[in-house]
Amino acid sequence: MHVSELSTPALLVDLDALNANIDAMAAARPGPALRPHVKAFKSTDLAAHVSERAGHRSFCCATLREMEGMAAAGLADDLLLANETLDPSRLGGLAALDECLITVAVDSPETIAVAAQAARSGPLSVLIDVNVGLPRCGCRPGDAGRLADLARAGGLEVRGVMGYEGHVVGDPNREWRSERVEECVSKLKVAHDDVGGDVISAGGTGTFDLHHWATEIQAGSYLLMDTHYGHLNLPFRQALFVDATVISVNDDRYAVADAGLKAFGMDHGNPAIEDCAVFFCSDEHTTFVWDDGDRPTVGDRIRMTPGHVDPTVAYHERMWVIRDGEVVDVWQVDLRNW
Repeated sequence: MHVSELSTPALLVDLDALNANIDAMAAARPGPALRPHVKAFKSTDLAAHVSERAGHRSFCCATLREMEGMAAAGLADDLLLANETLDPSRLGGLAALDECLITVAVDSPETIAVAAQAARSGPLSVLIDVNVGLPRCGCRPGDAGRLADLARAGGLEVRGVMGYEGHVVGDPNREWRSERVEECVSKLKVAHDDVGGDVISAGGTGTFDLHHWATEIQAGSYLLMDTHYGHLNLPFRQALFVDATVISVNDDRYAVADAGLKAFGMDHGNPAIEDCAVFFCSDEHTTFVWDDGDRPTVGDRIRMTPGHVDPTVAYHERMWVIRDGEVVDVWQVDLRNW
């Protein structure tokens, strides 16, 4: 099947660009030095491809749905829920699975109690989640040791610490990013000195090569990329696009494509169209203005690049894997929803 035969909007993955990204990251972070983050692509098919090509066997997830799906697909050699949960039933179901190493982030007595309850169903490990500057989850660095002691007293194995500098990873100034990473790492090191363990988990796509102390990096967007990370001059190519159809052209020099707010994650801005300026997006439409080149016509296919890969993927049921304009595979986005 040729790409032009697909119904639009269609989520496309350029296989050659994806493979180049896998190889570039594997060269910098081989094997267990990288824990690919499933939240960025929500597909066990894509996860299996990453594992087969680069040998990564440890993954992290943002939701229990992702954890369950990865385990069912046989991709749970070392699976981290890099998020707090208060659902002992579903967490216990994961702990009960044979031949699965399950770890969960905790940052409070309450989340530790839930993990301890879930561990009655099977082995379960924890990482102490430390707030390194992003105002989200995570304990104060000085509280990490006390929480680790509490977890061990509850029968849990404490593998180490994790911290995410999400307020740093997307800044285009590399020197600034590097300085802020050092500040974040210093907080994580304080916590690790008190907690112990073999795992120091941190980072993301924008800081993957700035961590010299973490044992593993949690990065996922590098695989498919978006315009937000595209501004950082990283060694990764844009591999994800939304194919759309021009459905209307106005004489006042704007055109409309059939992919809008329900096809893109918009928190990092409008999608981009080469040689065009996006005017605005509405539910099912993107209105754009073309440059001085050829005027688009109704029926033209255009390729749109998302501003934020993670929520964009979550809007779609499948990815069409393409090479040289031909569809070579279809990967289900089977880890959507909760």
